[in-house]
Amino acid sequence: MKGLQENNQAQIAPRRTPVHEAARDGEVRHLQELIENGACVNLVTYDSITPLHEASLRGQTRCVEMLLAAGAQVDARNIDGSTPLCDACASGSIECVKVLLSHGAKVNPPLYIASPLHEACLNGSAACVRLLIDVGANLEAHDCRFGTPLHVACAREHLDCAKLLLNAGANVNAAKLHETALHHAAKVRNTDLAEMLIQFGGNVYARDNRGKRPSDYSQSSSSTGKCFAYYERNPLRLSQLCRLSLRQALGRKALEKIPHLHIPAKFAEFLSYCQ
Repeated sequence: MKGLQENNQAQIAPRRTPVHEAARDGEVRHLQELIENGACVNLVTYDSITPLHEASLRGQTRCVEMLLAAGAQVDARNIDGSTPLCDACASGSIECVKVLLSHGAKVNPPLYIASPLHEACLNGSAACVRLLIDVGANLEAHDCRFGTPLHVACAREHLDCAKLLLNAGANVNAAKLHETALHHAAKVRNTDLAEMLIQFGGNVYARDNRGKRPSDYSQSSSSTGKCFAYYERNPLRLSQLCRLSLRQALGRKALEKIPHLHIPAKFAEFLSYCQ
């Protein structure tokens, strides 16, 4: 009997069902009627998409709430391994993210697949990134295609997301095939991004799997190329190296700890990268 019930809760449909469509389009009344008439909220399509995936990806918060109340599986995975929380982060819907988390959605999936934090960085949703960090998202989650969330944020030039990750303690020199975030900054020719990564300890001499440094991906006459050339000739000042050492000692969420240190306000601002 139990096996029959489990099979009935996750039936496979060849295409989107009326429940999928109502959830996707935010048709609250129609969705409520379908649920009241006994429609299964955990029906999956051939690519394992559930109605909860549809609602989350479209930022349909009320539909997400209704589906979860009706027994939708909060951590259902589609064919790509994405959960509804991943899709909510991809849509940038902070309200959907909050609802899913309040129903126990897992913030850290298995390694080597894109995490909700990766999706938030892809979308450039700083609010989602901040919330995921606060609830314990793995800053070094590694996707075999994208690398770490910091790689994603830099590749998409989302500076605010990258700074949130760095301030939370993300490894600035994490490598994907030996490629660091600085390599991404060079490839997208973003001088502000490159400067920020270097100030957080980015290694300008790191070489990727082709043996190239970040500067090798920028034209020497460009502002990005000049930035790399300067830091290749001039190491960080002692004050900056001390800041990096202290930040490393403070660990994750250093920004929350700095105000409690018995140090002058100017020094606290320096440690917080406010100057």
